[in-house]
This record gives sequence, C-alpha cells and structure tokens, in this order.
Amino acid sequence: MTKRQTRLFFIVGTGLFALIFIAMTVDSHRQFPTLTNAHLITEDVTEGKHVWHRKNCINCHTLLGEGAYFAPDLTKITELRGEAYLTAFLQDPSLFYSDEVHRRLMPNPELNDTEIAQVIAFLDWVSKIDNQGWPPRPILVTGSAIPGAAMGQPATGAASDNPVALGQEVFHRPSPGCFACHSTAPGVTMVGPTMAGIGARAEAVIAAPDYTGSATDPESYLRESILQPNTYLVPGPTFSAGGVSFMLANTEELLSPEEIDHLVAYLMTLR
Repeated sequence: MTKRQTRLFFIVGTGLFALIFIAMTVDSHRQFPTLTNAHLITEDVTEGKHVWHRKNCINCHTLLGEGAYFAPDLTKITELRGEAYLTAFLQDPSLFYSDEVHRRLMPNPELNDTEIAQVIAFLDWVSKIDNQGWPPRPILVTGSAIPGAAMGQPATGAASDNPVALGQEVFHRPSPGCFACHSTAPGVTMVGPTMAGIGARAEAVIAAPDYTGSATDPESYLRESILQPNTYLVPGPTFSAGGVSFMLANTEELLSPEEIDHLVAYLMTLR
C-alpha cells in the first residue's frame, strides 16, 4: 500500500467511524426521553434530585452503577421497600439499623416531610428508568450484611416444577424482592419479621383475640398478608407506621395468582 493509499484509507476510515459515532449518539439522544420516562419528571422529582445532591447521598450510595458503593445501591429501592418504609426510614434511620447490631449506620439526613416526599419521588423515577440491564450485576438491598441473615444471592431460577421450589425462586426474585426485607434465619429481623417458623406463628395469630382478618388457616393468612398487608399489622417498631404496613401494597400487580400460591407453599415449609 502506497503512502497515498494509506492516507486515503485513514481519512475515509476516520470519517466513516465518525459518522457512525455521530449517528449512534443522535439515536441515543432520540431514545432518552422514552428510556428515562421523561414524561414522569415532575417538580417533585426535580427537587428530589436537588436534595439528593445537596445532602451528598452519592458519597455513600449508588444509582445506575454510579456512586461510592459504600452503602446500598438505591436504583430499585422504591420497588424493594416502598414509600411507607422509606418515609419512616428517612425520618429516623436509627430506628431500623444501628452500627452495634447490624454493622451499618446511616446518619440522619435531617429532612423535612416535603424533602422526604421529593427524594422518594426522585428515587421512584430512577427505579422506572429502562437501564437495559445495566449495571450487569446490580447490587440489591438485602440482609446479607446482617449477622446471621445468611441470605445468599437471589436465585436465578427454580430447579424443578415443584411448587415449593418455584415459591423459593419467587421469594428470591428481585421483584417483589421478598428476600430484601425478610430473613429466613430464626431470630434475624430485617425490615420485616423473619420467615423462620412463619407457619406456626400464623396459627397463633389467627387464634389471637386481636386478629381481625378473615383467614382461617396459615395458608390463607399468608395469602392475606401478601395481598392485603394492612389487614393485620404484626407488632414491631419497624414493621409499620401510622397503621400502614411497610409491605409493598402492589404485590398483586407483581405476581400472578399461581406465583402467590407457590410463594405460600414455600413459606409453609419454613417451620
């Protein structure tokens, strides 16, 4: 190849790849409004972002793979925790975690009620971004850092068509993220009560005089707790606030009736 041909090859190749890069950049910007659900950006979302930066949350937490990786990734936190829990947590984090017990400590951000609602609105918008699988191994909020939780990694699929195995897969699925709030180890309390011995506890709850639900057996009690978490509030300072359970209120939208049956079957084995 002569010098003239080499120079021509360089110029044409550079120009071609520059055009490809520009086309891909333009196409990406064309898709951003749809991928990020730009139409959902409200004033509260914008103000929540300002609070997020003003309080330097990114110095500890991570969003969409970017951040300090010191504290939990919050990309999908509203799907894993829900508004009721996040509101109570941001009002006073020390009620939920302590350095002595859980080996984690979040300082009180000292937000007022309006700022808390705005931060949650911002995080809820972030959770709905179509990140197309990025980061490839998202960090989920779990109890793996809590001594004795023994949660392990979420399951990637059931090993068989057995209802219990399928229910275990649902329990460890990122959505609705049961494993993110409930331990299966005896005596280990995270956001919600441990699921160890839940079948026996369900029988005791149904028989208690203060139970006002409609369940008549442990299976129906578990189904009621999953679909109607406010029917009976399990006593505990970190399980509910103001008569509202910290359980996700939209589980019926996240799981099919068959998946709920499988989940109940699995929970009934945790005796």
